[in-house]
Amino acid sequence: MHQFSLEYVRCVNCYGTLETEILGQSDEIEEGFLVCNNCGNKYPIISKIPILYSNLTSYLSNRAQLGGYLVTRAKNVKIKSFVKNSLKKIKNSNLDVTPVEKRWVVTYKNSIKSKFYSHIKNSLNKFTKSGLVLEHGCSIGYVTKYLATKHDIVFGIDQSFFAIMEAKQNNFKNLDFFVANSLNHPFGETKFGLVAGLNLLELVEPLDLLDVLSKQANDMILISDPYDFERGINSVKQTVDSKSLRLELEKRGFIINQNTKKPKFLPWKLNINSRLHLHYKVDLIVAQNNKRS
Repeated sequence: MHQFSLEYVRCVNCYGTLETEILGQSDEIEEGFLVCNNCGNKYPIISKIPILYSNLTSYLSNRAQLGGYLVTRAKNVKIKSFVKNSLKKIKNSNLDVTPVEKRWVVTYKNSIKSKFYSHIKNSLNKFTKSGLVLEHGCSIGYVTKYLATKHDIVFGIDQSFFAIMEAKQNNFKNLDFFVANSLNHPFGETKFGLVAGLNLLELVEPLDLLDVLSKQANDMILISDPYDFERGINSVKQTVDSKSLRLELEKRGFIINQNTKKPKFLPWKLNINSRLHLHYKVDLIVAQNNKRS
């Protein structure tokens, strides 16, 4: 974790400011805790990555394998004990998404040559430089890193520790990543010049996510999605389509960019393995806050 990030991150429990208890440091904070000055909640930093969930036990409840990995990954005994104590509180569960999250890291790494990302970069090139930028659901950080070449300070958040660990493999001094939930994000009332959310609407309740993005975006929003909502028991409760998504953004005070008023069909190829490829046609929306401060 970079020191500059402390100015922007907040307690996800009460939005209080955070202080660091540093247990290992090099060019970044390697290990330690972020401690809320208001409610006292503690968030571990492991391998330069803060895990900003109000309850680590809850986060690890379906990631027990990750919990074991974090114990072995941590160097300081206080961090190890903190993770172990969180694991002890987990009730037995047959569901562990750790292997799935690890596989998706490989899939995204194998798919970065998809034309989809060229289209996204072309869209991003048209944005003016912003002081602060945030990408929700950043995964391995491919787009986030590109944003860092164009803007002053850039953050990425994702629920997958392994995706963020991959994203942290960079030399950018103006870029940082956190393990966090988009609907309970760690930025308090901070406003961003640009907020991006790519292909997230089937993973996070769409209308709730739009509420978050619209409150954070002081200027521009960039959203893409293939509208693939058939996820069985993990399906979102309320879906959107190309028309309703644009209408919902307009309800929240945003003006749809002329070039994205009509639905897009950007090709996105995901290379799952040598025998399986997913071919999506992804919609893209760029919108501007009509009530910019």
